[in-house]
Amino acid sequence: MTSIVPLLCVVTGAPAWAPATSARATVQDLHREYGRIFRVGNRNAASHLWATFLLERASQMTWERLEMFFSGFCAVSGSPVRPSDYTRYKMTLPAVYGGAVSGFMYYCCWPCVCDTNDFIRADTLNITAVDGVSRKSHVAVIGNPCDRAEALREPFVQPFYGRGETTLEREAAEVRCTAEGKLRGATLSDHGHVVIQLFPLAGDGKPAVALQAVTPTPGRMTVDPTSGLHYQDEGEYAPMCEEREDNGFNSGM
Repeated sequence: MTSIVPLLCVVTGAPAWAPATSARATVQDLHREYGRIFRVGNRNAASHLWATFLLERASQMTWERLEMFFSGFCAVSGSPVRPSDYTRYKMTLPAVYGGAVSGFMYYCCWPCVCDTNDFIRADTLNITAVDGVSRKSHVAVIGNPCDRAEALREPFVQPFYGRGETTLEREAAEVRCTAEGKLRGATLSDHGHVVIQLFPLAGDGKPAVALQAVTPTPGRMTVDPTSGLHYQDEGEYAPMCEEREDNGFNSGM
């Protein structure tokens, strides 16, 4: 990842957002903001805009409410997601500050497991909810695509559905760079990377020892002993990720 100057805090001062305090708020309230968050109507690879929308309003809601809203979109594709046990995945990510941490991500489809391992890392960010307490929280981050803005215009062959040649600029219309080389609308983590999701830790956050004797079984549920949450483990999809790579990354959102 490329080192860039971090923001010192999460931007505040967003207009009051009713779902932040509504007694009946659900992730669908976030989904209804789609047209305001994605001005050109294209969420492809633009989960940083979901994240910034929520982080700007974090001080209006409880921590539990913030976590609930962050479970409402896929950090990889940007797709709206309805959270459930089957859309919750346990991932172990390298941390940009060293080591690795385990936590939960929400995905629209299983190939996001593969892309997360390839491109996403963990970092920290100080976030303040309505109680006024600043929490050093784990977040999922990516590098700054604007470090190589010219790559957004380079043609490549889209492996999905035989769609032929295209560019990232065309496929991910909300991924835009400022004149200063920054990703428009992004919030930056403590080490200067693009925040795309909260990364609530699983258990104590320490990577678990893989059970090599267990045959990978996509769709199998596991229970986190600390939180009681059910989830799918990334290891269940390791063979499928290898096959996907061998086939030219021909599946995903």
